[in-house]
Amino acid sequence: MLAQHDELNPLQAAEARFDLAAEALNLDEGLCKILRTPTREVIVHIPVELDDGRLEVFTGYRVQHSIARGPAKGGIRYAPDVTLDEVRALASWMTWKCAVVNIPYGGGKGGVICDPSILSQRELERITRRYTAEMMDVIGPESDVPAPDLGTNQQTMAWIMDTYSMHKRHTVTAVVTGKPLDLGGSRGRTEATGRGCLIVTLEALKKLGLDPKQARVVVQGFGNVGGQSASLMSKAGLKVVAIVEWDGAVYNAKGLDIAALLKHRNETGSIVDFEGGENIDKDEAMYLECDVLVPAAKENVISSANAHKIRAKIITEGANGPTTALADPVLKAKGIFVIPDILANAGGVTVSYFEWVQDRQGYFWNEQLVNERLEELMVASFRDVVNYAEKHGVDNRTAAYMLAIDRVAFTIKLRGLYA
Repeated sequence: MLAQHDELNPLQAAEARFDLAAEALNLDEGLCKILRTPTREVIVHIPVELDDGRLEVFTGYRVQHSIARGPAKGGIRYAPDVTLDEVRALASWMTWKCAVVNIPYGGGKGGVICDPSILSQRELERITRRYTAEMMDVIGPESDVPAPDLGTNQQTMAWIMDTYSMHKRHTVTAVVTGKPLDLGGSRGRTEATGRGCLIVTLEALKKLGLDPKQARVVVQGFGNVGGQSASLMSKAGLKVVAIVEWDGAVYNAKGLDIAALLKHRNETGSIVDFEGGENIDKDEAMYLECDVLVPAAKENVISSANAHKIRAKIITEGANGPTTALADPVLKAKGIFVIPDILANAGGVTVSYFEWVQDRQGYFWNEQLVNERLEELMVASFRDVVNYAEKHGVDNRTAAYMLAIDRVAFTIKLRGLYA
């Protein structure tokens, strides 16, 4: 049982949910030990010369949680508060996420303790290239395929791909995903996580008998995932009534013009004081009565301290770990239909998989084909999870974990143990 003081520790939360699902599956104790334990953890220390001539040392991590079903897959985040526990938790979530949508990957995650907001492009490039060089024996298209995450982007992936390729003495586009199109990236990748959120939200609305054209949506976070989710949901006819950001929130009961709000944010650096809406308290905005709440920023925004205030019918978890384990029973008691993160935001890793496939084939798909295949896979995965939940009498999150753990455990039993 997760203790109150561990509630905000992402690793403790991930393990608590694993334990709950493993118990429901009556999983063998030995298999539990294997599935709870990362395959490999690497810590590197990265010496970098800063632009002013000073030498600094940054710490970097890469955790491969599982490689049973295929190469480890997961992003690299640059942030001042990155911890090994956080990276471990995110790596395990990637294992379950890839298994839930049934793509042939394991789970991995990386991070560097740094603050991208105070580093120049040249400094970020030096950090990235040295991190890549230190990880040459770890990453690779057949072993571990990184991607962008918090604080990293297409350019970061281009530097990783180039550094890896220079060491290998030939171009290896499939070593990372989330690359620029001209370097082997996939069409539709930028919108993929947001599009996945839209697809499963529409399926949930249909499941609950709610009209999408009447659905009121609150989106927390207006970065890539939140911005794309809001934009795509608005275009699909859902009414995005509020956007919540770190510095404020805007509200319009008739629905916000998301394209205009994005333009306003790009021009002013903030969503506040938008002419097409009114400023409201960012904390209270999370508790507006709505049909869909999309937490699409960071971890732990819904906890045991505030879950009772949530007034949404559906929660679509665009972020990784936005809900703590102790909040789960509160949301369940309120009858909220939760689409868990390992399903809701799996659109990104799914199109990353498509990118990896295209790179390895040397043949690239048009955006329509990417989106069609994404929808097909996300709809099937949503139905798998909901059917599993109904069959076993559990909530959607527990069902998603049970389904994922079952798939990984089955693969391990088929492969056997090398000794």
